[in-house]
Amino acid sequence: MYHRFNENKYPSTNIRMDVFQSHIKLIKNQNYQFIEANEFIEKFNYPKKKKKILLTIDDAFKSFYDEAWPFLKKNQIPFILFVSTEPVGNKGYMTWEQIIEIEKEDFVTIGHHSHSHEYLIEKSDEEFILDIEKASKIFNEKIGYVPKLFSYPFGEYSEFMRNFISKNFSYAFGQHSGVIDVNKEKFQLPRFPINENYGKIKRFESIIKSYPLEYKKLTPAEKKIGRETNPPKFKVEFFKNQKNIKNIICYSNEGNIWKKSLTTISDNFLTIDFREPFKPRRGRINCSLNDNGRWRWFGTQFIVQ
Repeated sequence: MYHRFNENKYPSTNIRMDVFQSHIKLIKNQNYQFIEANEFIEKFNYPKKKKKILLTIDDAFKSFYDEAWPFLKKNQIPFILFVSTEPVGNKGYMTWEQIIEIEKEDFVTIGHHSHSHEYLIEKSDEEFILDIEKASKIFNEKIGYVPKLFSYPFGEYSEFMRNFISKNFSYAFGQHSGVIDVNKEKFQLPRFPINENYGKIKRFESIIKSYPLEYKKLTPAEKKIGRETNPPKFKVEFFKNQKNIKNIICYSNEGNIWKKSLTTISDNFLTIDFREPFKPRRGRINCSLNDNGRWRWFGTQFIVQ
């Protein structure tokens, strides 16, 4: 997941173009293929025999159009551009004319990213629905259809939001890190956020070489937590035939300090005993497994209110 390109005053959401190009070169040198959104949708439920790379761009900043778009177009590299409708045409953002220009290319897919791109998890359920419906109406007016792929602003969602999105879209993406596999829940798909700090080539190489750490179920389902539910009672159920799960190591930012989690693994269940509550705004958990030389990974996050 990328945002800005060559906007160096925004390091938390920016990537330099020379670094981005080195990412693309590394992907190609490792003989990985890029996957188009249509193939991703059509073949999601197929057993995965070969890893492919899905590029996503959030927010439709003008720097993407000016810097990255010419490179991606020249090389015909597929991607999803997630657009929030309210900022379109404002300073620093793409215009509808530019979005329409990009949308015409077969290897490009436009995604839905809400209307306002505000902290929608803080809004009422009614306000959230109105925001999504307003964006859908604008998409219909501007490009003639409502995108079926959704990206949660800031990667934040409650169970109500997830349920609403699941009834109106085909797939939805968060911002918790991890590798997508056939067992991942379609409306809580992970992505690796890339920026100046987390886009360094050594880390990027480890990301694209990682494999999914598959699981059957993760609880609690509600990702919005408050005083009564923080810290959450976190449990992961793995499949009974999975190997090496006793070697899983998790890290979490409880108390706003990243540390190795206190995990218990019994049969095919993993639980974490958090030492203290998560601090606002986000509680994050990342788990990895060295599976005979293959690093497997999944992450999740909770929104702390």
